[in-house]
Amino acid sequence: MANQFEDNFHRKFYYLRLSVTDVCNFRCTYCLPDGYQPAERKKPSFLTLDEIKRVTGAFADCGTTKVRITGGEPSLRRDFTDIIGTVASQPGISKVATTTNGYRMAKHVAEWRDAGLTHINVSVDSLDPKMFYQITGENMFHQVMAGIDAAFDAGFEQVKINTVLLKDLNSQELPKFLDWIKTRPIQLRFIELMQTGEMDNLFKNHHVSGVSIRNHLIANGWLLKIRSNNDGPAQVFCHPDYQGEIGLIMPYEKDFCQSCNRLRISANGKLHLCLFGDHGVDLRDLLEADTQRADLIDRIQSGLQQKAVGHFLDDGNTGMTPHLASIGG
Repeated sequence: MANQFEDNFHRKFYYLRLSVTDVCNFRCTYCLPDGYQPAERKKPSFLTLDEIKRVTGAFADCGTTKVRITGGEPSLRRDFTDIIGTVASQPGISKVATTTNGYRMAKHVAEWRDAGLTHINVSVDSLDPKMFYQITGENMFHQVMAGIDAAFDAGFEQVKINTVLLKDLNSQELPKFLDWIKTRPIQLRFIELMQTGEMDNLFKNHHVSGVSIRNHLIANGWLLKIRSNNDGPAQVFCHPDYQGEIGLIMPYEKDFCQSCNRLRISANGKLHLCLFGDHGVDLRDLLEADTQRADLIDRIQSGLQQKAVGHFLDDGNTGMTPHLASIGG
């Protein structure tokens, strides 16, 4: 194995978030309220299977054990099942996850699992079909629920659900969510709304801290679990009376970035050191041949020396990220 990827703050990177498309078919209020808008300039094509194999292989060589395939909506790629298989085949990668809006799960989740998918996250922002439609712009609540059932039928022992906390929209649904996970092995993750370049007013109107949920959980006997080295940033709580778990992702909390263990590759082959960074490091020219791996690893490691100690969201600086679909959230 080559040297472990490490930054100047001695953080090691076990987790790669790999975007395979920035296209999405939902119109979530906090991400793409007007739907997907292709850039007017001609973009380079999305990463090919061979390029995906080379970049994930380089990360695996340097200690990465988990890859999350993201978008946009990654399952919009016709070769999505092949992408899963390509990532899963890399020696050293033990977790292959994806984050999806769930609309194709009922039909395809079993084949994704057969291809090597080990973990799945589904975005569900409300358990009320009308509120789901209001937030996502799509009337697909029942299809997504059927997809979650299909995931369990396919053999997934746990499904993670991502719910973006939105004041005055879904922030009153905690009792309903808790009831839902009582008898289901679901890890429900509440994600604080994050400010991005195009979302200033939405953030001002709907941001709510996860602290009140955490206080409620602790007061009602929920216990904080220990994180493993390739887990994401969620604070995960469990309860003896519940099959499910609750996760909280609170990027505005002090020291949120201290335990950062993940890097991002955009669908066009750029390394992003932070979701809210100011620039990306282009890797595409080093993904053309297997013989370039040493140079690819060197460029990634060199780029890591520019990684800041944390984001600057508290200062209102959202970096270059126009919306979460652009580099995979």
